[in-house]
Amino acid sequence: MNTIEKFNNNVMHTYGRYPLVMEKGKDRKCVDENGKKYIDFGSGIGTNSLGYCNDKWVDYVCNQVKSLQHTSNYYYTKVQADFAEMLCSSTGYSKVFFGNSGAEANECAIKIARKYSFDKYGKGRHNIITLVNSFHGRTLCTLSATGQDVFHNYFFPFVEGFINVKANDIDDLKSKIDNTVCAVMLEYVQGEGGVNALEQDFVDAVFDICGKNDILVIADEVQTGIGRTGKLLAGEHFGKKADITTLAKGLAGGVPVGACLAGEKCSDVLVAGTHGSTFGGNPLACAGGLAVLETVTADGFLDDVNKKAELFRSELLKMNGVEAVSGLGLMIGITLKNKKAGDVVKSALDRGLLLLTAKDKVRLLPPLTIQYDEIKEGLKIFNAVLEA
Repeated sequence: MNTIEKFNNNVMHTYGRYPLVMEKGKDRKCVDENGKKYIDFGSGIGTNSLGYCNDKWVDYVCNQVKSLQHTSNYYYTKVQADFAEMLCSSTGYSKVFFGNSGAEANECAIKIARKYSFDKYGKGRHNIITLVNSFHGRTLCTLSATGQDVFHNYFFPFVEGFINVKANDIDDLKSKIDNTVCAVMLEYVQGEGGVNALEQDFVDAVFDICGKNDILVIADEVQTGIGRTGKLLAGEHFGKKADITTLAKGLAGGVPVGACLAGEKCSDVLVAGTHGSTFGGNPLACAGGLAVLETVTADGFLDDVNKKAELFRSELLKMNGVEAVSGLGLMIGITLKNKKAGDVVKSALDRGLLLLTAKDKVRLLPPLTIQYDEIKEGLKIFNAVLEA
């Protein structure tokens, strides 16, 4: 029995998988079990932010494995303290809660917002506004928060208390703000929704209205955070700092992690017994996170990310098969003229290039450490697929 047969016989079929069995990886390339090499423009859906088995990341994680792999959160660990301090100081937030995923981070943010409002105003001020086309996770609560009807099926009843507003529609936002709303939750770039960035005027309106009404702003930066858009946090592009920001994906370079960052206004809302996570702040994840943060915050790193992003966009827009390019930094959506995104991804896989989709677009989330020659090599393959 081969690997794929064994896998399909024993693992629930919750993903539409491609027929690729990954064996190993180094830097920006992976190798399948037959020895074929692939350039990775997807980085595990934006998770392998430093590529495969980055030397510094490997050293940090392996050294941690040799000393302490886990302890409960009844105790302290130096690696979690160091990671928390660096994460808070580099982002400007007061405190952080660690979980294991973006969905967990968003659940924590939702709980903070509702408890903040309950503590100040009592019951009834619990609604959270999210945007049409948003995506916030796969748990029952974060699915309920997600502003896409396609996800609101099968698992009834969904969690109440979420109101959808059209992205970039200020009038729709104003019409749905009332005394039952405790927070507005947004992605600065809607990743799963099609790699679409919000407009500055809309973001300004969200922060202005929320500020005047003591409504918290939650920024879901699970996909956009930690250098993905060319800034440490995507909110910096808009000149904004949300009351709560959630992170995951690339934060620990491939080890499961989620982080919910809270500003001073709501950093002490959760107290002992109101939230928890057995594996949250796991030493291995914190070690990986330190390697990522030290790399991404180093002088010149994000400048280089932006130069790579410019190269991607300029080369993509030269291609006859490309209609438009969206997103920010190394979070790139590609609208095609004549081909379907899914077909392009499959054809690119056959040629040794890993791509992603988002709605009807091809999506690129390459490692932040990708080299210029690798960008050109991968784009050459991509263009060949479009012209085939």
